[in-house]
Amino acid sequence: MRVDPSALPPPARPALGPNGKLRAALLLPLSGPQAQVGEAMLNAATLALFQHGGGKLELLPKDTGGDPARAAAAAREALAEGAGAILGPLFAAETAAVASAASASGVPVLAFTTDATQARPGVWVLGQLPEPPVRRVVAAARAAGAERFALLAPDTPFGRLVAEAYARAVADSGGVLVRQELYAGDNPAPAVRRLADYDSRRGPIDAQVRAARAEGTAEGRRRAAQIQRAARIPPPPFDALLLADSGERLRAAAALLPFYDIDSPPVRILGTPLFAGMADAGSEPALVGAWFAAPDETRREAFVARYRDAYGNDPPVVAGIAFDAAAIIASLVNASPPDLSPGALTNPAGFAGVLGLVRLMPDGTNRRALALIEVTRDGFRVLEPAPERFEDVMF
Repeated sequence: MRVDPSALPPPARPALGPNGKLRAALLLPLSGPQAQVGEAMLNAATLALFQHGGGKLELLPKDTGGDPARAAAAAREALAEGAGAILGPLFAAETAAVASAASASGVPVLAFTTDATQARPGVWVLGQLPEPPVRRVVAAARAAGAERFALLAPDTPFGRLVAEAYARAVADSGGVLVRQELYAGDNPAPAVRRLADYDSRRGPIDAQVRAARAEGTAEGRRRAAQIQRAARIPPPPFDALLLADSGERLRAAAALLPFYDIDSPPVRILGTPLFAGMADAGSEPALVGAWFAAPDETRREAFVARYRDAYGNDPPVVAGIAFDAAAIIASLVNASPPDLSPGALTNPAGFAGVLGLVRLMPDGTNRRALALIEVTRDGFRVLEPAPERFEDVMF
């Protein structure tokens, strides 16, 4: 859904407090099971103020405990204290509760969830969304000549989100989604067999082998062996296959591909940013040559180094989202005059984030500049670096 920022009701002009600063509520789970993550995100947001000049921005941390009701209460409390922006909360259910509490205030919400269903005008989802990297690899595969696409994904909320994004991306690119399989549990073998159309592709050859062996003669056994050696299995009915999993389940699924005659080439294997967390992905032969899109890791490494210098340990990945949110608001508050309007927040040029450029979209989603990366036997190789400008993004 495309929304024209100029059509939205203008929010209240952010008012600076008596100390000349704008207050931004920072809603985090500072108690409960995720307290350690919440503390790291608070540290990262504070670090953003030092790096991006937070002279006119004051963070107002509020504990949500990871609970939607507490998150909504924290948002109302912060608004009563004069907050001109809300950063957070972390979880989707919390975000829904906070959006409801903040809806009449005109105060922008930059939430940290990865659930795109929480996005709407005035409520931006800043977590990494599955659709942009999927579109990136689909565009690359189309440019390389792929026309027919297939998907193998776990039957999980993430897997289903990727499946929906993949179907849209393939259709928008002019390709055709010819096969899709979701699997439950840790055994993807039946799904891979169905995806490969293995029985119909190999069935006639197996039938010939069985018939030759059934003769019960040396000549029959010789002919059966010859049929197997000379067999040419037709290729699967797709040119590109997206694997939407990670870890041991991904390895298990990938190892089954050649067993069921899905070979690369001719099939281009595609992945998600989850591949980036598998430094040894190339140890699985079926994944060598796979493409995936992910943020620029060198930028995140620089952030991790700064965080480590300041706090003595490494931050979780999600801490970078809190850094980005605080940096975006700081840059807009430091403008003259301060401007947190939808037009300013959705600036097409985007903002410099921990993982590279990030752009807030009018519908509440985000886009991130992503690199195209290939799995090699020795690690990862960047095929196309993340674009430096969103004008260069063609997908």
